[in-house]
Amino acid sequence: MSLNLSKTVVDYLKANSEAKFTAREIAEWIRQAFSNECQAKLQNSQTLQTQTDLMQQIVAEIGSQRPKMQERHPELKVTADRPRKYYYSEQSDAAEVAAAEATPGQQASAEQSTFGEHALYPKLVSYLLGQLKIHSLRIDEKASLKKNGPNGNHWLHPDLVGLQDLGAEWDPAVRDCVKHYFDKRTALWSFEVKLLVNRSNVRASFFQAVSNSSWANFGYLVAGEVSDDAHTELRMLSAAHGIGVIALNKDDPAESDILIPARERQAIDWDSANRLAKENKDFMRYLKMVKQVYQTGENRLQDWDTPSPPAL
Repeated sequence: MSLNLSKTVVDYLKANSEAKFTAREIAEWIRQAFSNECQAKLQNSQTLQTQTDLMQQIVAEIGSQRPKMQERHPELKVTADRPRKYYYSEQSDAAEVAAAEATPGQQASAEQSTFGEHALYPKLVSYLLGQLKIHSLRIDEKASLKKNGPNGNHWLHPDLVGLQDLGAEWDPAVRDCVKHYFDKRTALWSFEVKLLVNRSNVRASFFQAVSNSSWANFGYLVAGEVSDDAHTELRMLSAAHGIGVIALNKDDPAESDILIPARERQAIDWDSANRLAKENKDFMRYLKMVKQVYQTGENRLQDWDTPSPPAL
């Protein structure tokens, strides 16, 4: 191809500043905007046979040239989820977080103004139930006591909690044996949700998840978007503390991705769970639902949060 691919990609993203595109979407634009050059590339290649081959080649070249593009243009940023999304932004990492977390009236983007953190919760509920068979419940901060100060509850309880019924498919006789022998019947999960995790807030977000998930078998930091430049830090922190990371696809929750699996804690920290139950009525309700599974073997779908309806 006679055109300079790196320059073309950067120029396109700069012209559409802040908008996010997958490599395939960029490649499709290149195929349409530079049809003559693309056709010449196809005809001159000994390996490319079809337009599909050509598209795959351009996508691969965008990915392979990404590190050099970012080195030359720090404003070029990439998300860590799959598929990666490329965008051009002159905002600092801190400014990106501030824009994502601002209240709707403060946000400049129309898309941001209609999609806050709370809109992620039903998407996460859909993903957990549909893909992992985990029933989940929102833990509302407003339901907590205020004795910890204005921001104390941020470090006390997670945004969502979940129950994985390990014996859902067991024979009733087996479930009865487990009940009498006090063996493990459930796995309890904890989720801290953020709209965006990047270099600016990666450590604060991660340690908030550590603090809020200390009681559970599995703790996760969930983000609507994870910047690629935060991924290495997340892997280091996860190796030390066991918290996992989920990149939540708000457009199609089923396509969400566990970037880093959590490390299981074999035992629940019941002292921490007791504190949470005393502080928050939603968490107390959650523990009563867990208790119901152990006492009766019954886990009713209607007791849990409702998944987000599928996109049309």
